[in-house]
Amino acid sequence: MAGAATAGELSPILLTIDSVTRVTDVARYRLGQHLAEQGCQADIRFDSEVPMVALMFRLSAQGSQETMVLSAKNRDGEWPRPAWITRRTAGVHSVSELEARDLATVSGGDPLASALPLAALEAAGIHPEPERIYESGDFSSALGLLLHNNTHAAVSEAGFAGQFLERQDLVITWLGAPVKTVGWYRGVGWSERALACEKALGHLSRTDDKQAFVIFPEWVHGFARTDAQ
Repeated sequence: MAGAATAGELSPILLTIDSVTRVTDVARYRLGQHLAEQGCQADIRFDSEVPMVALMFRLSAQGSQETMVLSAKNRDGEWPRPAWITRRTAGVHSVSELEARDLATVSGGDPLASALPLAALEAAGIHPEPERIYESGDFSSALGLLLHNNTHAAVSEAGFAGQFLERQDLVITWLGAPVKTVGWYRGVGWSERALACEKALGHLSRTDDKQAFVIFPEWVHGFARTDAQ
């Protein structure tokens, strides 16, 4: 029994990630290394069906009864906010003016990538035809379509887009409410041993290692404890 307990204490903490990109071994390794350096020996998986997981990065809280302990924060250190971006010269003052326009969204389960911006259009009575939607692989590509005049507007996240607005002559035409569901949740396999991993995750920053962050949405710059944000 004592030997089993020792083995359990030494086993890695099981983490799962809802990734928005094609997972690479490099990203998994670098993320694991950063966590290990801060006392978190983690077994990182990308399968949401793994049993007895301790911590889960989720893009949505839908169907989840678990407790969120770390929220994803944007480059400004704030809750993320979905946005529609247009060119300043287009003179678009509201999303109601995007009727029959070509639009750039982002693929994947991130609610900021398409679901929330498209819901804002629907609320304004705008129902884009499928052929008007250009689905890109990430937020940079969506803005690229807009900048190259392939679309009339693009989805983004307020903090991520903010770095491009002035120098690319872009404006935020619609800004949604803060999204508080993207982040790390405790799973059924959580124990106090996972506290070291929670602390380590709270110290991660995209500016420290962009390669380790490619498995998260492009706007994610780090994680903050939900009781501190």
